[in-house]
Amino acid sequence: MTVEALTHDEDTAGEAQATESPEATEPATPAASSSDSAEPAPASEEKPAEEAPKPKRGRPKAAASTAKKTRTVELTLTVTGTADGEWQAELKNGSKWVAKGLEIPAAAVSRAARELHEDLSAPIDEVINQAREAQAAKVAQLEAELEAAKAALADLDV
Repeated sequence: MTVEALTHDEDTAGEAQATESPEATEPATPAASSSDSAEPAPASEEKPAEEAPKPKRGRPKAAASTAKKTRTVELTLTVTGTADGEWQAELKNGSKWVAKGLEIPAAAVSRAARELHEDLSAPIDEVINQAREAQAAKVAQLEAELEAAKAALADLDV
């Protein structure tokens, strides 16, 4: 069945209902009601028009679809980080590894998480900030050791 046939059927059904509607809405007179009880045929005549098959919703199944089916691809991206702020990424396509152990800068991880979703970026930024604070403390400790080593060297240069 084509779209034109469906549209034509709907138009025809609409016209049939429109012509029958005024008769159904007219109040029945006592004479008409007695003739209706004697002749049940007019009521049965209205039924076939109302029982006309309604066109089914959606695309007709008889027509072959030329559209390609959408194929889903399963990609798994795993990003791992350490307390020292070192980040790595691994990418898997189904069960096959595409990339493994790629080093990624923490700033790139933070930007990517922010682009994906706010719920992802907040915990990742928290981990990155903790790593930044740990590294800052390590730098301060090393600077203190460097100053002590410089002072010891100056004492030896008498």
